[in-house]
Amino acid sequence: MAKGINKVFLLGNVGKDPEIRSTAGGMTVASFSLATADRAKDAQGNWADKTEWHNIVCFQRTAEVVRDYVKKGTQLLVEGKIQTRSWDDKTSGEKKYKTEILCNELTLLGGRGEGASGGGSYAKTSSASSTYDQRTPAAVPDYGDHGITDDDIPF
Repeated sequence: MAKGINKVFLLGNVGKDPEIRSTAGGMTVASFSLATADRAKDAQGNWADKTEWHNIVCFQRTAEVVRDYVKKGTQLLVEGKIQTRSWDDKTSGEKKYKTEILCNELTLLGGRGEGASGGGSYAKTSSASSTYDQRTPAAVPDYGDHGITDDDIPF
C-alpha cells in the first residue's frame, strides 16, 4: 500500500495578533489565523476574491519567533501538515472538531514596516528532541577587501 503525503504550503497574511502560551512542560506554543485569497470569476463574469482562513500552530523556537516578530497583517510563508483534533464539549457534550496546520517551517516576508524582520526562515530541526532552531541564510561573501577588480572577472 502506498504511503500518503500530508504537506501544506500557505502564503498569506496573519488575521490577528498571535496567541502565545506555554504548556505545563514549558513548551512555547503560538496560535494564529492566516488568510489566503483566491480570485475567480463569479456568475456575472466579475472577478471576486475569496478568502480562506487557516488555523496555524507553531511550537518551541518557531513559536518564539512568532511571539517576537509576527503581528496582525504580517505576510508569512508557512510549511506544515494538516491535523484535525476532536474533543467532547464540556457544556453540551457534543463532539467538536478543529482542523489546524502544524507549522514545520515559517518564513517571514515583507518589509520591516509590515511587522516582519525583512525575511527569515525558521524550521524544525531533524533532531530527536523536536526542538526548533532558527535557520540562518548563508552569508553572501564580500570580496571588497580582497583586492578583486574587474580585470579578475573572466568575461
